[in-house]
Amino acid sequence: MAGHSRSEGRSAAALVMKLRALIALALLAVTFSLLSPEFLTASNLSILVKHVAINAILAIGMTFVILSGGIDLSVGSIAGLCGVVAGGLLSRGLELQAFGVVIYFHTWLVVAIALAVGMAVGALNGWLVARLGVAPFIATLGSLYVARGAALLTTGGATFPNLAGSAALGNRGFAMLGAAGVLGLPVPVWVMALLAVAAIFLAAYTPFGRQVYAVGGNERAALLAGVRVGRVKLFVYVISGFCSALVGLIIAAQLGAAHPATGQTFELNAIAAVVLGGTSLMGGRGTIAGTLVGAFVIGVLADGLVLLGVSEFWQMVVKGLVIVLAVVLDQFQRRSS
Repeated sequence: MAGHSRSEGRSAAALVMKLRALIALALLAVTFSLLSPEFLTASNLSILVKHVAINAILAIGMTFVILSGGIDLSVGSIAGLCGVVAGGLLSRGLELQAFGVVIYFHTWLVVAIALAVGMAVGALNGWLVARLGVAPFIATLGSLYVARGAALLTTGGATFPNLAGSAALGNRGFAMLGAAGVLGLPVPVWVMALLAVAAIFLAAYTPFGRQVYAVGGNERAALLAGVRVGRVKLFVYVISGFCSALVGLIIAAQLGAAHPATGQTFELNAIAAVVLGGTSLMGGRGTIAGTLVGAFVIGVLADGLVLLGVSEFWQMVVKGLVIVLAVVLDQFQRRSS
């Protein structure tokens, strides 16, 4: 009987550990709704879900990278670069000096070009890691500086303002990506939802998803089992680059302007959401659904602290402590499993 009780206790503790992010989210929501009457208002919830959507989209791409045993520090800089690329094409067009002409692209072609730039930077990261054997931390740290520097060089440190476009040039409608609503929900939330569904399917129900987990769990074993490890690593960074570019486009559309500093420290929020959602920094264990919950935890925590008037400096301290606690709990779960 005593052994049975201990077994039930361990099972309950394991369940609590597995659902820790969801439990933390519920506790935060209840706490902030009691402490601030503005928390559950429609206007605040609308702002909250928009911020969560941006973090979640970045974190979805980051999840694939971390599941494979890597890390991507360049996501914020890629977002800034791709926003600037879109802003430049919309406001100035592509100038061909040799022919003395300026080409203006259709809005959705501008979006496609910016996404392609993000995927190209992601492919560069993957190539450095998979083909040249550069440590992911170093490879993506270098890309962080290169992408941010390229964005600054493109604009001279200035902003591309007024991205409304012109009907005559066929490049209007860019603002819809960040400001429009469908069925009462902002477009970024729909983008997050569709991307999450696609990512869950890719991670859980495709051979590629299983290979990502295998590479992160034991790269040597995966290689011996016939998994093309280099290709898997390349693709996860391409996915991360795509998600980063998407965030850069959404922010530029929301603001109606593109600034090269967009996305600074975004990589920290993305990594925090992934870790809080239960994905192991060692790779091989975690879920997209958990990452979404982690993104909501980060969003609710930041929103609630702002409503309570907590200093931005203390917000950074709290967020750091939450991340450290999440990693400690992850290590505890690994040792006890």
